[in-house]
Amino acid sequence: MKKEKFIEYNADSIKILRGLEGVKKRPGMYIGSTDERGLHHLLWEIVDNAVDESLAGFANKINVTLKKDGSVIVEDNGRGIPIDINKETNLSGVELVFTELHAGAKFNEGAYKTSGGLHGVGSSVVNALSKFISVTVWQNQKEYLTIFENGGVIKQKTTLVGKTNKRGTYVRFLPDYEIFRNSKFSFEVISERLRETSFLLKNVTISLQDENSGQHEIFSYENGIKAFIEFVNDSKDPIHSEIATFHDAKTLIDVEFGFQYTNSYNENIISFVNNVKTNDGGTHETAAKTAFTKVFNEYVQEKNILKNKNVFEGSDIREGLTLIISLKIPESILEFVGQTKTKLGTAEAKAIVEEVVYRELKFWINENKEQTIKIIDKIKHSYETRLAARQAKFESKKTKSVLNDKKNLSGKLTPAQSKNFKERELFLVEGDSAGGSAKLGRDKKIQAILPLKGKVINAEKSKFIEIIKNDEITTIINAIGAGAGNDFNIKNCQYGKIIIMTDADTDGAHIQILLLTFLYRYMKPLIENEMIYIAQPPLYKITVKKNNQIFYAWNEEELKEISEKHKNFEIQRYKGLGEMNSEQLWDTTMNPATRTLIKVNIDDAILTERKVSILMGDKIDMRKQWINKHVNFEISDNFKVKITKENDEREI
Repeated sequence: MKKEKFIEYNADSIKILRGLEGVKKRPGMYIGSTDERGLHHLLWEIVDNAVDESLAGFANKINVTLKKDGSVIVEDNGRGIPIDINKETNLSGVELVFTELHAGAKFNEGAYKTSGGLHGVGSSVVNALSKFISVTVWQNQKEYLTIFENGGVIKQKTTLVGKTNKRGTYVRFLPDYEIFRNSKFSFEVISERLRETSFLLKNVTISLQDENSGQHEIFSYENGIKAFIEFVNDSKDPIHSEIATFHDAKTLIDVEFGFQYTNSYNENIISFVNNVKTNDGGTHETAAKTAFTKVFNEYVQEKNILKNKNVFEGSDIREGLTLIISLKIPESILEFVGQTKTKLGTAEAKAIVEEVVYRELKFWINENKEQTIKIIDKIKHSYETRLAARQAKFESKKTKSVLNDKKNLSGKLTPAQSKNFKERELFLVEGDSAGGSAKLGRDKKIQAILPLKGKVINAEKSKFIEIIKNDEITTIINAIGAGAGNDFNIKNCQYGKIIIMTDADTDGAHIQILLLTFLYRYMKPLIENEMIYIAQPPLYKITVKKNNQIFYAWNEEELKEISEKHKNFEIQRYKGLGEMNSEQLWDTTMNPATRTLIKVNIDDAILTERKVSILMGDKIDMRKQWINKHVNFEISDNFKVKITKENDEREI
């Protein structure tokens, strides 16, 4: 564990910017939302503090434990949060960090050179949104305990409770589930986040344990970003064997990056600042993209690779590129756009990153000619495909037969009447039969219906020029009205919601994943802006014979619950949407007042990218491994043939 030059770290190194009262009233301002993403954000804030101890060279172990009561433990073996008394407030360092907004060592340019967590901001916000927090500090062979409850009230001031040979901080918190209703921690989401963090913390071991499921993971990587890229690309085929990695710590900002090209048709840029993933990019991503474009265009001009002194577009150069960038930025110049730290705003990062990436990449392509030729061939192919697609669009406009032609929707799309695009909904419906029922049962003012008759192409395995020749895809593109790929513009979208409505069977699930793959690859802003939904038609119709009362069940648990309340009933298992008449389809699946929709979002970009590549890509073995790990083949789609109630056995 390499330590930075020692800087005094005590309660007086904690600077205070007061004010915590508004956190409970407006939690979204601090954690983004109160759904599962907001719940996980609480954990990230505490984990980031442990990560900062590792970044500073004082910790090499981080343990996260999900408890059965819904609480979480985060433990590190760093220096421990200061327990001495702050002269300004007469509170201990722990009490300050967990009760005062903006109270943290990271606001005082002393204890940390760089950090990812907001420390005092994050810890106090977590406290405000928790039922209880207990903080144990092991320091100077002594153990100290501090307890908070009910959103920040100090139940037990920092107290010496014993002796120990340990060092570090142990935080256990129970989120207030009255605030985070219907939310719970996901082992998969946390596992992926901790794995990413571990890639960026060489020689630091991170463990995750879930006492509910018994799952346990340990992460430790010596090769850092190289290992990270290997992990991201393991479901893809690299076009050059070497993963190029670089590190420059000579400037104000520490820059580390690595890249590899694959046969994929999509770019995959992942960036971090002080170990916090910047999902929305920022100045560092912009700079890296600019540098890649400059270097490769200078190369093709020097070698006369393109005719008429043409150059590549940035999208040509980034097709198939996996690029990971990690910056360490001093607190004095660190600036995020927004409270949730997903976009870097530090102006100095742009010039520094562009200069470093340009210099290192230019040197690499001149020293690795064989691999550079393979990359150039890939970029040139992307360039030629883009020109061919542009020509195809030009021809289609002349013939008015493919893209951007509203007449092409005649007889296919049943439009909505509303002039307000935000309230309009587009239903992508499997099959003509269900499409007919949907047209009859819909709310004509706000709901448009587009039946899908043919096969949807797999966008993961196909070139864009092939995709736009697929009848179903071009119809969808025309109906949505915002283009696709590089030409996509969300401002032109004709609907506030796009709802995929398919049968509740394997074929329906396959159509869903094909549509989602296309939308993810070529209309991604629709998902990022939470405009894509999956309809949830019921599996069962239950008719009580006595009074013809009708109930619907969406799973076997609901079916059992309903059947236990009634003696004499009939059950119909819906095999497809077409089995419901228009009134039933409206009541159960389309009526905004009674329906259930699943909102599609991207909680973890890397996890989503891997899932799409594995499930829809060419590597069959990896797909089999994923299915064997995640699918329970003991679960049957068939419902029980008999239900026994009060010794009365009836055939269903």
